[in-house]
Amino acid sequence: MSEHVYKVIEVVGSSTVSSDDAIRQAVIKSGKSLRNLDWFEVVETRGHIVDAKVAHFQVKIKVGFRLD
Repeated sequence: MSEHVYKVIEVVGSSTVSSDDAIRQAVIKSGKSLRNLDWFEVVETRGHIVDAKVAHFQVKIKVGFRLD
């Protein structure tokens, strides 16, 4: 079994659709500039309200990626 070392960053994804979609958007965008993404952890969920309706879901996640 090999050993790994990880770097962890925090990013916030946003979506008008759902909190799950906000997570997906954050992971997709992170994957465009980072390699070796391995895991994520939801840290915080919040939203933006307009006219008493949810306008955006915002999810802060920690993303772990393996260092070369």
